[in-house]
Amino acid sequence: MSLDLIAMHGWAGDHRAWEPWSQAAASRGWRLQTGERGYGRQRPRSPSWPDERGAVLVHSLGLHLLPAEVLGQARAVVLLASFGAFVPPGPGGRRTRAALEAMASRIRQGDLTSLLDDFLARAAAPAHLDQLPPGVAQEGSDAAGVARLLEDLALLGRCEGLPETFPRSVPVLIVEAGADQIVPAASRALLRQALPQADAWTLEDIGHSLLGTPLIEPVLDWLAQALEAPSPDAQAVKQKRPSPPAHG
Repeated sequence: MSLDLIAMHGWAGDHRAWEPWSQAAASRGWRLQTGERGYGRQRPRSPSWPDERGAVLVHSLGLHLLPAEVLGQARAVVLLASFGAFVPPGPGGRRTRAALEAMASRIRQGDLTSLLDDFLARAAAPAHLDQLPPGVAQEGSDAAGVARLLEDLALLGRCEGLPETFPRSVPVLIVEAGADQIVPAASRALLRQALPQADAWTLEDIGHSLLGTPLIEPVLDWLAQALEAPSPDAQAVKQKRPSPPAHG
């Protein structure tokens, strides 16, 4: 089975984080195209489907950065450490919104480098920051990249649910990081509630960046089985799909 994939990174990331995924997809004869927001020195680019529509893979805010038509035409969706509404209701939401405002303030004050170090350390935890791929924190950002970082912090605060074009009738896999220090637990729960039909994997003791777990092949196996299934009973499909990866 040949398959086209489109992948989108999250806030403060870039397309290079998908290189291991691209190599694994290529080994199966699949093609993976990546979007790029352009926070650092990478040029922005917006992905689009070729002749055949396939699956989208998104990390965190990447769900809300994909073009609406790309998401809406997907035949399957993989949500990695993601969310629908980033700011949950109640006191937890007020704390999250205050944190976003503080991050934006630090960027405007010229404190981008130390802010990114702090953010990426929390994203990597409990793994070490050095395990993350190179990106904007190492290469720096120009004025346009800083503007996009600020724009997307504001977008995080406005994300109140799944995008309008989310394809709810297609197979969906939620991969939740059990030790996520970026996406609040309440926001993770809201995503599961919004997609009760989705397969959901929780990786205990794994952080937002999903470091330290052999995740790629199990996700690609899930996609292969989900898209080859000729719409049988949903519960039967769930029973035969791959399980989440083991990790130490």
